[in-house]
Amino acid sequence: MNTSPPVDIRFEIRLNPEIRQAYDEIYSDEGIRHLDSFYLWLLELLRPIPGRRLLDVACGEGVLPNIGHKLHGLETHGVDLSHAALRIARDEGQGAFFVSSGEQLPFADNSFDYVTCIGSLEHFDDMHMGITEIARLLRTNGLACVLLPNTYGLLNNIYQALKTGMSTIDEQPLQRYAARAEWAMQLESGGLRVVDTIKYERETPRSLADSWWYARHPRALIKLALTPYIPLNLATCFVYLCRPM
Repeated sequence: MNTSPPVDIRFEIRLNPEIRQAYDEIYSDEGIRHLDSFYLWLLELLRPIPGRRLLDVACGEGVLPNIGHKLHGLETHGVDLSHAALRIARDEGQGAFFVSSGEQLPFADNSFDYVTCIGSLEHFDDMHMGITEIARLLRTNGLACVLLPNTYGLLNNIYQALKTGMSTIDEQPLQRYAARAEWAMQLESGGLRVVDTIKYERETPRSLADSWWYARHPRALIKLALTPYIPLNLATCFVYLCRPM
């Protein structure tokens, strides 16, 4: 495993020091959830094989592992800090869900074929520890999928700065941004070798319900239409597919 020191990610916004309490409040109110089409797209990137084991770190309401179990026949697990989020996850699916920090995961080495961490690593107190834990849990030919936000997202931070002079704040307790290569160096410093990087703006709808959502949210539809024209380095987010070193 690479023992290089972690990369210094300097763009940081802190709103609430009581992270667990803050997330319980978020999930007890509106929650944090994407369209089902988003999770379907991410799972397809993994090319999952039925019967393999998947862990979703900071799984929230458990949508990704529950879809992975239902549609792909995966043995799915999820961990999250929030008791409120996991109550929803357990009510809605059949995966195994545990209250745990992403920096100290309660599983044996080399125990998962797939590990996902979607829009969450940038919120960890210790990102480097979170990355080393993902690398520790992956089997030799395992695959990690990590989504992270871009400091220079053309349709997000750059647009927001142009319009208001401010950065985008997503109301979570701790938020960090970095550029594409900076995130890649951070992942590799923790033992994950980046094998592919995919841009993310919006997901193509894969159901009538999600298509109807876009019809009611024209700004999101515009972002989806502009996606093919956004350069990778100016994407709102990056999806990193990684192998253990």
